[in-house]
Amino acid sequence: MTRLPVALAVFAAIGITIALDVVGSERLNPFIAPPAIALGSGQAASGAHCAAPAGAR
Repeated sequence: MTRLPVALAVFAAIGITIALDVVGSERLNPFIAPPAIALGSGQAASGAHCAAPAGAR
């Protein structure tokens, strides 16, 4: 096999995965979505390992 069929198969698989994700997910509501970047907004970080208190590990 040459590189071209393999590369096309990989890009097709990525495209199919993205298409299935777009079709299967609901649309984002910007009025209830959390801010992507909340610098200086006063909101505390949540939902990530870096948001956990130091003693909770």
